Amino acid sequence: SPPSDGAVPNGAAPVSVCPYFHEAVELIGKRWTGAIVVALLPGTRRFSEIVQAVPQISDRLLSMRLRELEAEGVVQRQVYEGTPVRVEYALTDMGRDLERSLSELRLWARQWLKAR
Repeated sequence: SPPSDGAVPNGAAPVSVCPYFHEAVELIGKRWTGAIVVALLPGTRRFSEIVQAVPQISDRLLSMRLRELEAEGVVQRQVYEGTPVRVEYALTDMGRDLERSLSELRLWARQWLKAR
């Protein structure tokens, strides 16, 4: 059967790109999103710890991306009552399952983008 990832075998006509692949690339490919997921791979973090792990991201953009990732089921947000209120973020099983793909992307980037 023809590949479903858009590959063109032996000069044949292009195969349409899998809509799930496209959705995944659009989600993880948004500015800073991949870096946020990588920052959460070691485990649960507070907002300030993510800011430290992802330098140059604004608080506003981090907050927006965390909300998007939570809505997609990649990140879970846990609120702990008290003074002050403590909020922690962690990857869901779905988010942790990105580790292998992001690791491969990191290897590709080091090989091809570092040399530019």
